[in-house]
Amino acid sequence: MIAALALAATQATTPVTWVAVGDGIPEPLGGLQGDATRGAALVADRGKSLCLLCHQAAVQGPHAPAALQGNVSTDLRGAGSRWSTAQLRLRVADSRHLNPASPMPTMHPARPDAAAEARARVSVALQGRPVLSAQELEDIVAWLETQR
Repeated sequence: MIAALALAATQATTPVTWVAVGDGIPEPLGGLQGDATRGAALVADRGKSLCLLCHQAAVQGPHAPAALQGNVSTDLRGAGSRWSTAQLRLRVADSRHLNPASPMPTMHPARPDAAAEARARVSVALQGRPVLSAQELEDIVAWLETQR
């Protein structure tokens, strides 16, 4: 039981290596399937995903009223119509892969050794870990796909 919990904790904080093809990541991270309901909850959780600090989205919750959603970046409503699943996955994982000047932080770096670089400006306790686990990223992508 303890070993299983330790493995689960490691998987949640260890980046899964991914490969971009063109302007997308065609394969789900770690072969995981996303859940749109969990993705909506993550997007609405300003303390976890940070999405709503910069984006507007069609999600509501105690921590995500429309008045507190960001307007600095792309409106997430309609994202599933604008981009393919592969394109959404890359934009969430690492938008800087497409635009090095992007203000969006790297949420799940391509290589485990890039995690420290991606989190260099956060507290010591969070350095070296992705912002989103592979499952969380896939959940958010699943939700974004529903935004048409």
